[in-house]
Amino acid sequence: MENKIRVIRIMLVLLLIGMSVGVSGCMPHSTGSTEVGVKTIKWAPFAKSGVLDRVYAPGTTYFFLPIVNDWHVFDTKLRNMEMTITRGQGAHLGPDDLLFKTIDGNDISLDIIIAYRIDPKKAAYILQYVAKNNYELEEKVVRPLSRNITRNLFGELKSEDFYVATKRTEKADKVLKLLNDVLKDYGIIVENVLSKDYRFNPAYQKAIEEKKIADQMAERFKSEVNATVEEYLQKLQYAQGEVNQAIAKADGNFEKEKIQANAYFEQQGLIAKAIEVEGNAEAQGIQKMVEALNNSGGITMVKLKMAEALMNKPIYLLPFSETSGMDLKTTDVNGLLKTYGLQKAANQR
Repeated sequence: MENKIRVIRIMLVLLLIGMSVGVSGCMPHSTGSTEVGVKTIKWAPFAKSGVLDRVYAPGTTYFFLPIVNDWHVFDTKLRNMEMTITRGQGAHLGPDDLLFKTIDGNDISLDIIIAYRIDPKKAAYILQYVAKNNYELEEKVVRPLSRNITRNLFGELKSEDFYVATKRTEKADKVLKLLNDVLKDYGIIVENVLSKDYRFNPAYQKAIEEKKIADQMAERFKSEVNATVEEYLQKLQYAQGEVNQAIAKADGNFEKEKIQANAYFEQQGLIAKAIEVEGNAEAQGIQKMVEALNNSGGITMVKLKMAEALMNKPIYLLPFSETSGMDLKTTDVNGLLKTYGLQKAANQR
């Protein structure tokens, strides 16, 4: 019993000594404007050691004992990890471009930029399970996964597809999505994937460029042919319009002549009908006259008309007898009348 009391007393003394040292020996630990801090307890009499599941905010200062506690900071600003062939420009000093083969078997190198940042809420998890700082996090996780995923997805393109910006952009978007799916568990958020320059084998690249030039020439000729065809189609449509206009004009003239002919036909029909009516009336008048002449009064009328016709006309009497031998059937009456006329004229002289 006395031993236990002695041990308790010793522990209380040590605790009082530790508290006095802690109050007097605390060290400041600060975070920058884009940094978050993570505290690790190495030893504590009444607390569990290990990484605290707490994130210390940016731009602040905290005080901890320097020996029994550890302090780490992570920069959460956007970082651009550039992997390029240009020396001294990317994340590494030497050539750092991605080398792989296209799906049709040609060697290609690609420059790419991965823009990413740390999720501040997962800083404690990163420290405990992934990395102790930004550099280690990039070299151990972000860089190898980014290179592998980028090579695999861009390797699905054909060689000629790299000349099409939209196809490269589509692949970069797929890399972005897959990287976020993989790195989110590591507390990393990828904001953008940008493909830059690419290079083929020089001989193959020259052949590709020549083929592209030939394709452009073919497309230009194709466009010219299409333009010529379009021009002739327009001319054909114009000629067709003129033909249709001429046909319409001819149809109009035909209809006009047809209307005029129908009107003339109707007019002549009316005239013919009037003539027919007039003829019928005249015929009826003649018929009535014939009927009148067939009566006794008609014969008298005829005689009067004959008398009127013979009025003031010279009348010659020709001797005629059965014994004289003159026959009117064989006699030249005109010659006879002429002879009588000459004799009469001589007698008058």
